[in-house]
Parts: sequence; C-alpha cells; structure tokens
Amino acid sequence: MEESNEGNITLKKSSLWKAGTFVFGLLFVISLFTGGFGTGDGGGVTGNGVAQPSPSVPNIPTGVGTVRAEDIVDDDPFLGDENAPLTIVEFSDFQCPFCSRFKDQTLSQLKSEYIDTGKVKFVYRDFPLSSIHPMAQKAAEATECADEQGKFWEYHDLVFDRQSSLSIGNLKSWAGELGLNSAEFDECLDSGEQADEVANDLKAATAAGGRGTPFFIVGNQPLSGAQPFSAFQQAIESQL
Repeated sequence: MEESNEGNITLKKSSLWKAGTFVFGLLFVISLFTGGFGTGDGGGVTGNGVAQPSPSVPNIPTGVGTVRAEDIVDDDPFLGDENAPLTIVEFSDFQCPFCSRFKDQTLSQLKSEYIDTGKVKFVYRDFPLSSIHPMAQKAAEATECADEQGKFWEYHDLVFDRQSSLSIGNLKSWAGELGLNSAEFDECLDSGEQADEVANDLKAATAAGGRGTPFFIVGNQPLSGAQPFSAFQQAIESQL
C-alpha cells in the first residue's frame, strides 16, 4: 500500500491481485454451501420483477417436456376448441400488473391467430400471490363465482381492466354490471365457496414449476412473465 501525492491511499497491483484472489475463493466456497449465488426457491423476486409465493415449492425443472399442459387441466374455463391440437395453460393473479399486461398486449393476438382458428385451447388457472397481493385470493374466488353463472371471461376482463380498484365491494358491484344474479354471487363470494378451487389451482401452479406470475405451459414448454407474442408464437409453431 502506498500514499499518492493527492493524499489518496492506493494499492499496489500485486496486493490488489492477492486480495481479489482471496475474495473470489471465499465466495466460491460460500456458494458450495448455499447452492449458488441466486435466490433459491424461497420467497423473493423473480427475473420478471414479480414476487414469488412465500411457501417453499418443489424444485421441479422447467425444461421442455417436463410438464404437458393437457395433463394439468382441471374443470377450468377455457377459450377455443376443446379438442385443439395444442393447449396453453395460464396461471395468473388478478392483482399482478404483469398479468394485466399480458391480457392487454398479448392475449388478443393469441386469440385471433391461434385460439379462434382452432389451433390452440387456452386455459385459465388461478395463481394468487397473497403475500404481496392482498386482494388476489378474493378476486380469484370472485371470477370462479362468475364462472358458475357463465360469465367468467367477461368478468375476467373487467377485473383486469379495473385492477387498481379491487375491493370486496367492487367485486360485487361489477358482477351486477354484468347482469349476474347478485344474491347468488354475493353468497358465493362471502362464503368462500370457491376457496378450495383456487387453492387447487395454486397447488398445480407450484407443482408445475411456477415461481411467479404470470406463468404459462405452452404445450410442453414453460414460459414465465409477460412475454411478447413472438415468444408464444415460437413455442406454438415448434409444436404444431
């Protein structure tokens, strides 16, 4: 170490090299015991800027062929031909801004080019990240209540369009706007009748490798985040 004329303390190159080697070696040893330099499977933030669910989830690889969309479909609402050659499953959160972005920027193009043409069956499943989105669970239950009255997709669109105004009162009033039976809807929502349905969807999402929202299985290929249409197009075309 030597003192410069300006009064700053600097390191000789040989000393700097030795210090750097020691620090790198120490970090390498630490990484062996912590599984690397990433965030792991616990709660945190994904690469899409979306917080992960807090509970630990299975460490399932998400490479092509790990999970097939048609194998994780329940009695969930869907768009398109039930017997389409390719299935896409979306796991989504009604309070997630990235999920809203997908609905606004990508879903309509998927619908016109693949869903409406009979090539793709598009399935929606719930993945509420309640630890960071306090209204996500009840919003998911509300859409399931709307599905009971045959208005899932209309209610789905309305909730995403008014995402910033989510509340129990608004969830009920929006059902009335769509002409649903308000008494039946309110009873469904207040009783928690659809809580188990939402919980089953969330369990399926984490078992399929979902770590944040939105999360998709396109045929046998997972996609995470509000991907552009081109990403879906590539995944679809490679399997049709």
